[in-house]
Amino acid sequence: MYKMNNKIRKEEIFNKCLEIHMEKIKHLEIAMQESEKSAHDYGQQSDVFDSHKMQLIGNRDMYAQQLKTEMEALETLHKIDLSLNHKTVEFGSVVITDKQKVFIAIGAGKITIENETYYAISLQVPFFQSMKGLKKGDDFEFRNNKLKIIEVF
Repeated sequence: MYKMNNKIRKEEIFNKCLEIHMEKIKHLEIAMQESEKSAHDYGQQSDVFDSHKMQLIGNRDMYAQQLKTEMEALETLHKIDLSLNHKTVEFGSVVITDKQKVFIAIGAGKITIENETYYAISLQVPFFQSMKGLKKGDDFEFRNNKLKIIEVF
């Protein structure tokens, strides 16, 4: 059922994750620049307790930290070898269970491709840990729910 389009489907999911993260990065860069500009336009601090300027600088630093996190996620995403056809659940695999479809990569959340919903999850989430190393046909339990792996690619 999934065999013919596995490679194409994985590329589509990957590209959607990439698109989501590039959009986040773009927004964070703009927010960081706007915070920097606001702090600069505000002028010199009137005293060391000038809370408004400190808040503007704090916002810039917060956006910078979020940007760093997103850049690290993007770097992780680029480590996926799309040419691999995984036989076991591991980094870079798409896993179809009887309850949901997941892409083991980075936490990008819900992704819809041609009316099919996938969840991009990271290696750190408990759901991945429950099925790590399993293969097509294996059963596993997660939060008192029994799931069956239908396909891994």
